[in-house]
Amino acid sequence: MAYDEQLAARIRDLVSGEQAIEEKKMFGGLAFLLDGNMAVAASGQGGLLVRVDPAESPELVETTPAEEMEMRGRKMAGWLRLDSADVAADDELAAWVTRGVEFARSLPAKR
Repeated sequence: MAYDEQLAARIRDLVSGEQAIEEKKMFGGLAFLLDGNMAVAASGQGGLLVRVDPAESPELVETTPAEEMEMRGRKMAGWLRLDSADVAADDELAAWVTRGVEFARSLPAKR
């Protein structure tokens, strides 16, 4: 499955005012990186991937529709997946994109 181009366009609109944002195709999806750190992505498996503080993952999984991303059978704290339906509303998507961008901004630049 290819990433959702409409979702990618919505993300692009939300991050357009950010400095140092780069788009990069990764793992079949389209990632948005801030200073080299992934903030959010339109997933190649559908839906949205969001990078968050790993310490916040358990609470976010408990209180939102987000689930921890799983790679090769291993759950990855700090990487959350949401179905497209969970970010269908503009305010829902904006909240998650903001969360991902803010966390990426807190990391050392990779450039």
